[in-house]
Amino acid sequence: MITNSFFYKKSIMKIKYLAKGIIKSIPGVEYIYHFRKGVGGINYARYCYSVWLRHLIYARQNGWNTMPDRILELGPGNSLGVGIAALISGVNKYFAMDILKYSSEELNIQIFEELVALFRQKAAIPDEKEFPRTRPLLDDYSFPDALFSDERLHFLLSEERLNKIRNAIINMDKGDKNADENMIVFLLPGRNEQYIKEASIDMIVSQAVLQHINNIEDMYRYMSEWLKPDGLMSHGIDFKCIGTSDTWFGHWTYSDLEWKIVKGRNAFDINREPYSTHIKLLKQNGFKIISAVKSTTEDIAPAKRLAKRFSDLSQEDLSTTSVFIQAIKEPLNA
Repeated sequence: MITNSFFYKKSIMKIKYLAKGIIKSIPGVEYIYHFRKGVGGINYARYCYSVWLRHLIYARQNGWNTMPDRILELGPGNSLGVGIAALISGVNKYFAMDILKYSSEELNIQIFEELVALFRQKAAIPDEKEFPRTRPLLDDYSFPDALFSDERLHFLLSEERLNKIRNAIINMDKGDKNADENMIVFLLPGRNEQYIKEASIDMIVSQAVLQHINNIEDMYRYMSEWLKPDGLMSHGIDFKCIGTSDTWFGHWTYSDLEWKIVKGRNAFDINREPYSTHIKLLKQNGFKIISAVKSTTEDIAPAKRLAKRFSDLSQEDLSTTSVFIQAIKEPLNA
């Protein structure tokens, strides 16, 4: 039986996060909070190796047999390790787009050298024992020999090619004038997207990023414009509260005014969009979904606790805590 004390306890919890939001609204506090907490992405080569190979393996399993030539990563965070792993595995052009540049040349070079060692060893993919929250899970964590023959690896790991990637990491910070020639291009939204030509990208990838993009409708439209016909989107998306409540679904219990307070000045907080929003936007922008691997829970928000804006969420939305989704941009004549 749900008693009044239950709702009293939940109200106290909500007040706690409202108070945190008010404190973070003080000029300068949010900046300190954000950079102490850090941003997405992990500074470990093994994590980046695991993430990239999962995206690649699932693409192959879902019938997308192309090794991408040009990729775009959204929100690389603390390092460019996922994109560097992609370059080592055969990608020739890597665009990294983020709201700020968090990574350093020193860290990226370190991760690069460690990634090279992993590929040379044909190391097994780190599994859920090492990175418990990383999705999707795999049936087989051994090195994907089907994707990399010995002959192919010999070419990819040649000193000439590795030096080209190493120099690309070093030259990335030397200004936009090197963007056309360099293997790595860092992009700031609203500033230098012109370096991505329309229908020029083979694959767009992100890991726990799309839930942080406020203008998510525009982002799906841009991704549709950037991808080639038959190009692939591969995204891990988290629908949980991410530190804004004591329950995973707590972000759906705040009114719009309460949510504005909880966010404070944080421009990096979650957009609160559920699973169904992403499905709708994919279909609206000409994508065919080829895989949606959901993580679900039976811990569903009581209807009375949902804010008015979220009162009509489906049971599927209310039970889906994350998804790993891949979709292909359909040709215009499809």
